[in-house]
Amino acid sequence: MRLLECVPNISEGRDADKIALMAEAIRKHKGVQLLDISSDWDHHRSVFTFVGDPEAVKEAALSLAHQAIDLIDMSQHRGGHPRLGAVDVVPFVPVHGVEVEEAVDMARGFGKELGGRGIPVFFYEDAALRAERKELPAIRRGEYEGLVEKMKDPFWKPDEGPDLFNPKSGATVVGARFPLVAYNVNLKSEDLAMAKEIAKKVRFKDGGFPRVRAMGVALKEKGMVQVSMNLTNYRVTNIPKVYEFIRKEAAGKGIEIEGSEIVGMIPLKVLEGLVRHFLKYPEFSINQVIEQRILDFE
Repeated sequence: MRLLECVPNISEGRDADKIALMAEAIRKHKGVQLLDISSDWDHHRSVFTFVGDPEAVKEAALSLAHQAIDLIDMSQHRGGHPRLGAVDVVPFVPVHGVEVEEAVDMARGFGKELGGRGIPVFFYEDAALRAERKELPAIRRGEYEGLVEKMKDPFWKPDEGPDLFNPKSGATVVGARFPLVAYNVNLKSEDLAMAKEIAKKVRFKDGGFPRVRAMGVALKEKGMVQVSMNLTNYRVTNIPKVYEFIRKEAAGKGIEIEGSEIVGMIPLKVLEGLVRHFLKYPEFSINQVIEQRILDFE
């Protein structure tokens, strides 16, 4: 069995009917299984996770993208998460029997077809065509609102699609990458400046943990703030490390953690690390999980 994962982040997290239509655009494809939908009101964003044969996954991603482009007007979009467009970021992730080179081919093929639909496309991570576009935050800097001026600069000519600002749909970032863990910690406080201060200490670009991106976000619907993170390589920096750091930082300010959340899906190895740390069981292995052992024999 060959499996490629795709995890599109779409700039719609509030309208259940629109989200359902986008999910149906994926489900109609044979050979693809929709595993998860994570939607967030404050971030105004939905993350779809699906897997299948590489070519079928690419086609499903295109169907989702076309549906999102039809349904979303970025000129009316406001949310807590950075974004460039209606179809904000589309990563392809090798899971089983698929090499990164094939994931890159699928990403670039997807980007070429989406560009033909009139959407400016930038390639990132392993699919990047230029070194300065490898990191997602570098491409997304300035967000949707900054695209008008950004696209006047020849340096930011898209890799595919028109080099003109698309006010309804914005732009899309497409790539191939290692499995990412989207992990958030919610704090019992409405102090956004405090959350941003902790996020700055966590993220790598400001001297924090390697392979970690982080930002402080206000969760107005919940009356609290959040340290929202992407762990781009859980083997380098794992959930226990960032959780314990945030807990201690918050406690030093008299703030408790309300809870934490994982957005989308994660590799089983991530849970192995959680058990080893929090249960103080360093020898624990996923091979001790009965369902995993059964799968090994299939």
